[in-house]
Amino acid sequence: MTVSTATRPAEQQQTIVRKGNPTTRKTAPVALSMLAPAGILMIVFLIIPIILTLSLAFTNARLISPVPARFIGLDNFTRLFESSTFWYSLLNTLIFAVVIVPLQSGLALILALLVNAKVRGTNFFRTVYFLPVVTSMVVVSMLFMFMYQQDGLINALLAKVGITGPDWLGDPNTALIALIVMSAWQGMGLHMVIWLSGLQTIPEELYEAAQIDGTTRWQQFVNVTWPCLEQTRTFILITITIAAFAVFTQVNVMTQGGPLDATSTVVFLAVRAGFDQQQTGYASAISLVFFALVLAVSLVQRHLTRDKEPQR
Repeated sequence: MTVSTATRPAEQQQTIVRKGNPTTRKTAPVALSMLAPAGILMIVFLIIPIILTLSLAFTNARLISPVPARFIGLDNFTRLFESSTFWYSLLNTLIFAVVIVPLQSGLALILALLVNAKVRGTNFFRTVYFLPVVTSMVVVSMLFMFMYQQDGLINALLAKVGITGPDWLGDPNTALIALIVMSAWQGMGLHMVIWLSGLQTIPEELYEAAQIDGTTRWQQFVNVTWPCLEQTRTFILITITIAAFAVFTQVNVMTQGGPLDATSTVVFLAVRAGFDQQQTGYASAISLVFFALVLAVSLVQRHLTRDKEPQR
């Protein structure tokens, strides 16, 4: 008579667990060696910079200075929270994120629905819509700089219909809007591909059943497409939010934070303080506050979009 694993004495089961799987013991060094490059890069470029930022934020360290850094406590944070430029930058960052997240994700979803249709030429349009993503943000920013000029393409088109266009990047009322439009145009191609991958995982049987029930296109989207895109939706919202808070390149190229700090962001403020003004300690304090802000927003967003278990 054989004895099942569940009825074996506890001592025998512990012996089996301690012996382990021979295959696992042989493959463990190989797995560790494959993980080592990524682990080393993460330690060098992520863990160590975070530790240095945390330590430098409480000092008066400068990028190039013969005077050694000394501990100054919370002075950098006090100076930061008393700065009107920081609050302007924080407000601009929040406005940018609040507007770009629904705008970019919504436009990307519309494009994904269009190119997911089974018609001729969809591969061509997928390529066209994705082209801005593979184009450098610096190049796109310079292109839109010329388009946003008072005598640029956009104002020339507006003049054709009798509208006098503003100085898009020189007016504090329109500069941030111009950056948002350009950023949404440049980034929605990537998220279109992500939406498209989610759409193609939805079983066709669900749409066929919905058609048998006599549902409209909108009802199919609300009751079939949208619920099935829950995981994709969560991923896209989190990635767009993090990227929106980290906006820097287009601000640095197109406006330098102006006019009148109308487009200054938290990341741009940190880079300018750290490299242009060489105030490494102050820039580290800004980066630490930015890290806490993004972490808090990401946790809240993840909590709101989590999978909720049905109540019993």
